[in-house]
Amino acid sequence: MKLARPGLLAAGSLRFRLLAGSLLWIFVTLTVSGVFLADLFREHVSARLEAELRMHLDQLAASVDIGEAHRARLLSELSDPRLRKPYSGLYWQVDGPGEQGVGLLRSRSLWDTALAVPPDRPDDGQVHVHRIGGPDGAVLVMMERLVRPVDHPDLPLRLIVAADQQTTLGPVREFIGILALALCILAAGLVAVVFIQVWAGLAPLRRLRDGLASVRDGRSAALEGRFPSEVRPLVDEFNAVLRRDAEVVMRARTQAGNLAHAVKTPLAILANAAAQDDSPLAGLVVEQVATARRQVDYHLARARAAAAVQVPGVRTPLRPALEALLRVMDRLHPEKRLAIDWQEPGSQAVFRGEEQDLQEMLGNLLDNACKWAKSRVDVSVSLRDQTLLVTIDDDGPGLAPEAREAVFARGIRADEEVPGSGLGLAIVNDLARLYGGEVSLDVSPRGGLHVTLSLPAA
Repeated sequence: MKLARPGLLAAGSLRFRLLAGSLLWIFVTLTVSGVFLADLFREHVSARLEAELRMHLDQLAASVDIGEAHRARLLSELSDPRLRKPYSGLYWQVDGPGEQGVGLLRSRSLWDTALAVPPDRPDDGQVHVHRIGGPDGAVLVMMERLVRPVDHPDLPLRLIVAADQQTTLGPVREFIGILALALCILAAGLVAVVFIQVWAGLAPLRRLRDGLASVRDGRSAALEGRFPSEVRPLVDEFNAVLRRDAEVVMRARTQAGNLAHAVKTPLAILANAAAQDDSPLAGLVVEQVATARRQVDYHLARARAAAAVQVPGVRTPLRPALEALLRVMDRLHPEKRLAIDWQEPGSQAVFRGEEQDLQEMLGNLLDNACKWAKSRVDVSVSLRDQTLLVTIDDDGPGLAPEAREAVFARGIRADEEVPGSGLGLAIVNDLARLYGGEVSLDVSPRGGLHVTLSLPAA
């Protein structure tokens, strides 16, 4: 079983939370900043336009006068050349008393049209700003003031200057476009920085995950490496738990061994004493002592394996153990002259468990196959999805389907005439299950029994 590796945007992960929060903050901040800067620039351009119109209005007030026959006249042209270009977008107009939109005087830029000004007239000296229609359907920003010439205070003049609104909207649109492009580039840069920062910030957690996988697979006995101060306490606590578990397991093994030794010694004394007597009672003692020994061996192996499973970082290469067991099988069954054909496992075939437990399982299975085989035993090893598969085939009589489950029970023997305790397959089955594996029996292609032992790989 591998440690989970969440996707880049797996919901609930730290990466997702950090990225989502940062990206949302970047989006909100840049959007608000863009709107604020656009409004600020729009107000700035509008203020510049009004300042320009006020300047032209002041120039117009300084240049207009009442001449002979009480007619308005312009003493000098205004300085902006746009006022002399037809429909340039900048205009001025002078209306007399009681006149609206007639234009006693007009700039050349108005050509043959006059500005249709609102009927409301400002008070003397006050400046009013309006939006009105202009030539070619344009929208104009108009500024007006009512003045009274010193020589003819009874003849007020309505001074009007206007400019096309596009003179402000155009620059604003251009600015917004440039601003949007700049903010997009800034957002892309910030997003890249956020991704890099999240990747770099979570790197210690990736190293921690790899370290845990290394401990689980048996490549190391503790978490190693340099970690930042925020993660280091977690690493230290985890290593302390590993050390404490190892000590507990070691004490349990020692106590189990002491208990087995304490029980086996009296049993050996009883067996030796009973062997010197030919009475029925002595025979019963010898039989019960042998049964007690088998039970002690079985429970001792099971307790040792249960403790070993709790220790991380334990690993055993399969090839050396298998080679040693095959040599033992040759010595145990020399009279049968078996041909044992085996496929040498590669260096990747490593059992995630203790060597003694591996030898216990393989030894029982090989011994069982050699007892029943007629002339041949085949052994093969394969690795599939982090699982070791050891298959053993013999050319013996095989096993009936209804008897395959029964042989896993303690004390059940397939044939009473073949030597054995009836605990071999039971021990193998229990040890395999303790490590998360299993043992299965089937019909061998050679006619005998096909045994498959699956164990966790390191």
